[in-house]
Amino acid sequence: PRESGRAGERGSLSQPQGCPRLSRASLRRRSCILSEVSTRSRSKLPSGKSVLLLGEDGAGKTSLIGKIQGIEEYKKGRGMEYLYLNVHDEDRDDQTRCNVRILDGDLYHKGLLKFAMESNSLKDTLVMLVVDMSRPWTAMDSLQKWASVVREHIDKLKIPPEEMKEMEQKLVRDFQEYVEPGEDFPASPQRRNTSLQEDKDDSVILPLGADTLTCNLGIPVVVVCTKCDAISVLEKEHDYRDEHFDFIQSHIRRFCLQYGAALIYTSVKENKNIDLVYKYIVQKLYGFPFNVPAVVVEKDAVFIPAGWDNDKKIGILHENFQTLKAEDSFEDSIRKPPVRKFVHEKEIVAEDDQVFLMKQQSQLVKQPPTAAGRPVDASPRVPGGSPRTPNRSVTSNVASVTPIPAGSKKIDPNMKAGATSEGVLANFFNSLLSKKTGSPGGPGGVGGSPGGGSTGGTGSNLPPSAKKSGQKPVLTDVQAELDRISRKPEMVSPTSPTSPTEGEAS
Repeated sequence: PRESGRAGERGSLSQPQGCPRLSRASLRRRSCILSEVSTRSRSKLPSGKSVLLLGEDGAGKTSLIGKIQGIEEYKKGRGMEYLYLNVHDEDRDDQTRCNVRILDGDLYHKGLLKFAMESNSLKDTLVMLVVDMSRPWTAMDSLQKWASVVREHIDKLKIPPEEMKEMEQKLVRDFQEYVEPGEDFPASPQRRNTSLQEDKDDSVILPLGADTLTCNLGIPVVVVCTKCDAISVLEKEHDYRDEHFDFIQSHIRRFCLQYGAALIYTSVKENKNIDLVYKYIVQKLYGFPFNVPAVVVEKDAVFIPAGWDNDKKIGILHENFQTLKAEDSFEDSIRKPPVRKFVHEKEIVAEDDQVFLMKQQSQLVKQPPTAAGRPVDASPRVPGGSPRTPNRSVTSNVASVTPIPAGSKKIDPNMKAGATSEGVLANFFNSLLSKKTGSPGGPGGVGGSPGGGSTGGTGSNLPPSAKKSGQKPVLTDVQAELDRISRKPEMVSPTSPTSPTEGEAS
């Protein structure tokens, strides 16, 4: 009775009263359902994964993430920006968010890394170093600078050595176990079972190269070269050739070998390799399948996954060098081109020929008439400098001159009057002085005889011999000479004494 009572107690504990008794098959099905639910809960996409972007200002970090998100208009922040990527697993019908943090290009803000890389979440972080290919001369300095910033921050986290060593070894295994996607191979990287790996000759892990993973950060690194559409601009404007781009690529790939990083060339403007960046991120952080092979043929769309590259493959680029050498310094070979100053001058449109000629004609009309290359003064002056009336004849001026009495000093014909015409005038007055007093043409004949001097022709002023022989009067030549002299305003009057009657005659 006691045993039956104990059995009844055990039965009451295992089977509640009022519930139907379950068979072993139903209990087995129930346990299977519970295990399946627990397995699905564990296989859900994890949360807390994050991507950290570092690079110079203007490299296109925010533009790259905005393009991946599908956002047309985005605003750049300051300090540290926070964005996210929607990650969707179609096979499991599950989705999550991947945190994205973008550090400002100024080293002043590097202290904000403590909010993006913490010791408990470091293993769930992917670092992306962004390089501006429109300025390739800054590529290596930028990579070295930001890689050292990440290294210094990780060292300050004081992660336990055992945990840090495990993270580094995992990164080495991922690099060594990379398999190029193909027909006979699944997506890479492939996780292999170590127990089965020993029985297969083709699964032997090769040792790393001498320059491979020498700077192991313990977390995956991706180098993204943005603005690769500027390669064509560099070729046209700065005479870049294929060997220059091969030289740049070889140095960047050597850097990637040291950190075990992947390399992706992108262009937001041409939407080139943007989806590839997203697929590689979710493959590294969430283990999504990835079957894109390496691409090294197109110089503006290079893709080299982590684990594919080595020193021999990089050496292929050196075969195309003509003026450069593999051992040349990057700073000496890829220099910043000189700044070309573009002066925005106002465009001058040439006017029509007829319009131009009309303007010239109007200007010529406004100018005073010229004689012998010099403008004529409106008020001509006699050699003495006094103004003369234009309508008065030259003959009257000559006839009104009172001769100097005999015995006076003669005018030097060789005097320097400044022009040849003044010398001719001096000779004329000397010829008058040399005549005798009372003779024809003398003082009485020139100025004192009635009708002499005011007439413009030949009168009693001339000697009788000139009238009889029919010779040309002397005053006619003098009149022509004085007419020519009167056209020059600069003429200097001879230094001869004038009689008081000269002003009255004029």
